[in-house]
Amino acid sequence: MSRGKRCAPAVFLAGAGPVGEPAHAVYSGRMPSPRRPGVFVSGHERHRRPQGAQSGGVDPERYDRTRPPYPAALVERIIATSPGTDFLDVGTGTGIAARQFQAAGCTVLGVEPDARLASFARRTGVTVEVAPFEAWDPAGREFDAVVAGHAWHFVDPVAGAARAARVLRPGGRLAAFWHLGQPPREVAEAFAAAWQRVVPGSPVNFRARPGQADRNAAAFTAKSAGGIREAGGFSHPEQWRYDWERTCTRDEWLEELPASGALTPLPPDKLAEVLAGTGAAIDALGGSVTMNYATVAVTAVRISAAWRGRRRGQG
Repeated sequence: MSRGKRCAPAVFLAGAGPVGEPAHAVYSGRMPSPRRPGVFVSGHERHRRPQGAQSGGVDPERYDRTRPPYPAALVERIIATSPGTDFLDVGTGTGIAARQFQAAGCTVLGVEPDARLASFARRTGVTVEVAPFEAWDPAGREFDAVVAGHAWHFVDPVAGAARAARVLRPGGRLAAFWHLGQPPREVAEAFAAAWQRVVPGSPVNFRARPGQADRNAAAFTAKSAGGIREAGGFSHPEQWRYDWERTCTRDEWLEELPASGALTPLPPDKLAEVLAGTGAAIDALGGSVTMNYATVAVTAVRISAAWRGRRRGQG
């Protein structure tokens, strides 16, 4: 399957995750200040669970093969609103986002905590340094943009934003973005039932909940925006959103599931049971499903100390 045709199902992080191919942008606007930034994904702060962040390293080839690219309109917008083309890709993984920015003419350095993913990304032409972003040493280097594709929720939101401010040139852009979606009710219920059979008593609820994708999007973006505000040094964070849909075959859906964080620890027999239950639900729908998704981004511009002083004086 070609990169442009990939159809990855929702990665089940309490009902949300990455899939598919972008269609069009529908919204861009300022984000309200969150009342309670910081808690999501079954009540735990995701950035404190690094083992989930490294799930793709179990099978980098499958991860890279099945995860979709980001909307071309998003990539183009980030580049057009950055002062130059020196980019830092945080949590570069196998290099999916990094390669898109490279193809658009940017010079990209990746930072990735998982050595297995970093090794794969290097083989695809991405320069990568291995370290958690919060502990990574920039060694005096500066960048025009700091980007993070489906990775910023694994970074401490305040420390990460502060580190981004440190390495961005004035006018540089921080942009964290995610694919978010919700599977059809029949597929979600089948997955949830299979999950409960193989992991009885699990506190994670995968059952279909209307509007869960939008709630997850709000949680991701609110927490990230709160970290940017608390770290300081940035303009008011904005949200960009791109809505799209994608039809997935049964085989395409089941190809990606083993690379998701929830399933990677399962032994082969338990994994096979989950895949069988999920596949049967897709077969009952005719062998394919069409789903609606959104790619959401939180973004802000690095402002100079002089500009911040003027802004405080105006307040």
